Amino acid sequence: MNAKTMTAVAALLAASAFGTAATAQNGELRCPEKDCPVATVIATGSVEDPKTGRKFFLDYPKDLKPGEKVVFVLNLHGGGSFGNWQRHYFPIVDQVDKYRLVVATPNAPPRVWQPTDDAHLQNVVDMVYERFGVDNIKAFWLAGHSQGGMTSRRIVCSDYFAPKVTGFVSLSGGRVGGQPERTGRGPAPQRGATAADGPSPEMMAAMARAMAAPLACDFSHIYTTGEHEIVALPQSSEWAAKYGCAPRVKHADIVDTKAGYVYDISRQDPATKSWGRPAAPGRTEAFVYPNCKDGRVVADLVRIDKGHTEGLEPNVVEEIVKLMVAAK
Repeated sequence: MNAKTMTAVAALLAASAFGTAATAQNGELRCPEKDCPVATVIATGSVEDPKTGRKFFLDYPKDLKPGEKVVFVLNLHGGGSFGNWQRHYFPIVDQVDKYRLVVATPNAPPRVWQPTDDAHLQNVVDMVYERFGVDNIKAFWLAGHSQGGMTSRRIVCSDYFAPKVTGFVSLSGGRVGGQPERTGRGPAPQRGATAADGPSPEMMAAMARAMAAPLACDFSHIYTTGEHEIVALPQSSEWAAKYGCAPRVKHADIVDTKAGYVYDISRQDPATKSWGRPAAPGRTEAFVYPNCKDGRVVADLVRIDKGHTEGLEPNVVEEIVKLMVAAK
C-alpha cells in the first residue's frame, strides 16, 4: 500500500468514526491570502452532527498520533457570518500542526447563535471528545467573534461547559472583568452580494443582559479588540483580581507584515474605521496579567488601527495560541 493510499484509508477510517462521508482537513476549503471567493466563505464543512444533520469544520494535525495530547477549541462565528469566514477571521487552523490543536468551527443556520443551538454545540463537543479521547484533551477553549463571543460567555458557566472549559477567547465579543467604553458607532452601510442580517435589536438587548450576569465558574480569559471599537482599554481587570494576578504588564508589540485573510466586503461603501476596512498588516498591543493563581491566563490585546471585522493577522493569532496553550 503506497503512502497516498494509506492517507486515503486513514481519512476514511476517521470519517467513519463521525458517521460522515469525509473529514475536514486543514487544506479543505481554505481562502487564498486575499479575495476569498464567496462560495468558499459560505461553505459549511463536511463533518456532520448525526443528531441534527448540521455540518461543521474540524481541523487537527495531519500527523496526529493515537493517544497524543491536544488542545481543543470551539470557534464560533459572529452574527450574520459563517463558519468558514470565522475559520479565516481567527485562523488558528494555521497553527494546528505546530501547537497540536483540534479546532471545531460550526455554523448557525440563521447566522445568529441562539439557545436552541446549544444542543448542537454540545453534540460537536461530545463528538470531538469521543473521537480524540477524553484523556487526550488537555485543555478546551471557547473562542468567538462578536455575537459568537457573547454566546461563548453565555454558555461558559453552564452545567455542560463549566466542568470542561479551560478558557475563553473573546474576539471583539465582550470583555470579562470590566467592559471598555464603546465608540458608539454602528456598522457601516451594507452593500454587496455577501450582505447579511445580524442579530436583531431585541436579541442584542437579551445578549447584553446575559453578559451583565455574574459568572460563577473558573476559566482563563483572553480579550481582543480593534482600537477603533473602544474609547480606551481598562487598565485593570476584575477577572485578573479574582485570581490574584499581578498588575498588568505590557509586552512587546506584535507586528504583522501580512494581512489577515478576510474582512466584511459587504460594508465597504463607504467603510468605517469602527466596523472595519479591508484586511491589512498591523500592530497589536498586548497586556498580560502575570502570576495568576492555578496557572490561569488573563490578557488583553488591542489591534491598533483596526475595527470590528478585519481578520486577524498571523503573528497575533500565534501569540493568542501561545497564551492559550500556556494556561493550566
